[in-house]
Amino acid sequence: MQVLKFVQKERPPFVTGTVMTPAGAVQRVATIWSRADRLGMIRSRIGAYRMSYTVDPGLYAVGAPTKDTEVFVTANYKLTFDILRRSLSGLDAWVLVLDTKSINVWCAAGKGTFGTDELVKRIGAAKLESVVEHRRVILPQLGAVGVSASEVQKRTGFRVHFGPVEARDIPAYIAAGRKKTKEMSIMRFGLRDRVILTPMEINPAMKKYPWFALGFLLLFGLQPSGLLFAPAWQNGMAFVLLGLIALFSGAFLTPALLPWVPFRSFAVKGWLVGMASVLAAVRVFEPAVLQDTMLRAAAYAFFPALSSYIALQFTGSTTFTGMSGVKKELRIGIPLYGAAAAASLVLVVVYKLKEWEVL
Repeated sequence: MQVLKFVQKERPPFVTGTVMTPAGAVQRVATIWSRADRLGMIRSRIGAYRMSYTVDPGLYAVGAPTKDTEVFVTANYKLTFDILRRSLSGLDAWVLVLDTKSINVWCAAGKGTFGTDELVKRIGAAKLESVVEHRRVILPQLGAVGVSASEVQKRTGFRVHFGPVEARDIPAYIAAGRKKTKEMSIMRFGLRDRVILTPMEINPAMKKYPWFALGFLLLFGLQPSGLLFAPAWQNGMAFVLLGLIALFSGAFLTPALLPWVPFRSFAVKGWLVGMASVLAAVRVFEPAVLQDTMLRAAAYAFFPALSSYIALQFTGSTTFTGMSGVKKELRIGIPLYGAAAAASLVLVVVYKLKEWEVL
């Protein structure tokens, strides 16, 4: 006789109990972050398990919600979920989590996963009509681009309200009878907000940087007699360091200085910051190898373009540009980046051929 074994899923540490509803038991979640929550926030910020940092979609409870309690909708990216539950401290609330594939609300709304169909699906799956007597759900304002409020009401009977941009304004929003002030509708993106996001750009770039550095060292160390360490170090190291400077100017300095760098285009901003950084580095360190006109031209062509390309990736972390704007910048930028890289490579190769007395 075969014995069937059922493995009970381990309860997440942020779950503190259950609340019974006509639709069944709903997990109650804590509003205070644990050490594991804080560690998870740091790891997700720097890119570790970024696309697997999730909570299960479905309905959750905060405090002791009743049939008259508000329902807040959020994404299943755990950091987004954590920020919301922390902001609900001291309140009773229902939290309906959509399956956004571990993407935050704004990005998921643009991709369609925080959208009308998913919201309708989760309202039905949670049997929300039997949990609450009112017929309204409160969504983050940044999710508005992905959700048709009229379609949701038509298909579920629930009216969509778009709450504050920032989760921290929710208590004041609820206290005011679900009315937003002008400040609650403004997306703030200050220095701290921008800098917090830069590890997501720095980390992927740094993973590729060793290959970039190795390529330059090999190129400059290559001699007719073989690979020599001395020229690789003496000539290649300047380009390796300029590559590191370009990386940080595009991934860190440009986002940090975003409001103060001229022009709207992220590509142009990144190029300007990159050029300024390269010029400053050359002036301060005065590498001997850049006394050569061709190598100096190669450096000025390639490294600001590299900074520009990396800075352009930061558009995905902001609400400043839309998908059409990003695509337009890429259509213009990619050929220019390719041209800058090709021109730089040609100049370095010509320099090497002259060094070998081939030309």
